[in-house]
Amino acid sequence: MIKFSNVQLGYGRKPVLTALNFDIQRGDFFGIVGPNGAGKTTLLKAILGLLKPLQGKISFPENGKGQKKSIGYVPQHASIDEIFPITALDMVLMGRYAKMGIFKRPKSCDYELAEKMLKNVGMETLANRNYRELSGGQKQRTLIARAMVGEPNTLILDEPVEGMDIQGERAIMELIKTLHTEYALTVVLVSHDLNIVANYVKTLSIIHNNTLKLGPVDSMLNEETMARVYGTVVKIVNISGQKTIIPKLNE
Repeated sequence: MIKFSNVQLGYGRKPVLTALNFDIQRGDFFGIVGPNGAGKTTLLKAILGLLKPLQGKISFPENGKGQKKSIGYVPQHASIDEIFPITALDMVLMGRYAKMGIFKRPKSCDYELAEKMLKNVGMETLANRNYRELSGGQKQRTLIARAMVGEPNTLILDEPVEGMDIQGERAIMELIKTLHTEYALTVVLVSHDLNIVANYVKTLSIIHNNTLKLGPVDSMLNEETMARVYGTVVKIVNISGQKTIIPKLNE
């Protein structure tokens, strides 16, 4: 779905990430983690096409049916400007502009799809609620619906459970998991929460020392790697079928 070939990313002439050679496979649930300042945002901008490589190539090969890149992006809900009093439905309809044209009015089919996606994310009863009056979890569900009305084949999420309690985190991640399966999406998720990625992603990429390494989550997520990347000794345990990463106390 997305291919990085000898890519170097940075700003001006200053590289942030180098020697990026990896693929994001179609249908994968791909996690991106790393310490603060490691370059997660830089990599995300490159995947979204907002940052051109200093060198190398990022490509989006078509599949056998000629299906081209179509990305749905879900930003952190706290990054959305809430000054305009729009409803949850209006916020979702904004995701149709790329399909219908920014200066055209939504048609009945656009409204129907927006209402369907609000229902899919459990927000149908709040369609006419002012967006800025919603809770953090409700805003995140609305933004996911906004991304989905663009009918993407790739869904990219930036810290989707930031600032939520444990119950809210689980509800949002289960929703993303369901959409990944039902719509055969390629999901790319950026998160600082290792417990989230440990239990949901299939492929884990770790940014460390200005480059990226990746593999199946079970092989990448180990105590030795976590200590090397984050500089903290941790213990990985299984509690009721869920992987949990906890810092080790000094003995």
